[in-house]
Amino acid sequence: MPHPDDRLRALFAADAPPTRDHAFEAAVFERLARRAFLLDLAALSAISLAGAGLLWLLWPAISPALMAVGQGLAPAALGLGVVAVLLTLGGGRILEAGT
Repeated sequence: MPHPDDRLRALFAADAPPTRDHAFEAAVFERLARRAFLLDLAALSAISLAGAGLLWLLWPAISPALMAVGQGLAPAALGLGVVAVLLTLGGGRILEAGT
């Protein structure tokens, strides 16, 4: 004769919750990911704001040097921009053909 506890376990086994609740785990991981995203967003926003403030303070000293260098490098920058656009637009097709 089976032990009474074994009979009760067998009776309630059909109604027992699963040992792992995947929906709960997904909800917990979602909250953790959301919290990490918000912390990263806050850190990047603070760094960007600090960088913008530093650039605003240093702009009067940097502006003449950038203008002098920029006039000489304009053709090269234009050429590099065109190459970057071509690689971006056609790079996927080139990589697909090679594999």
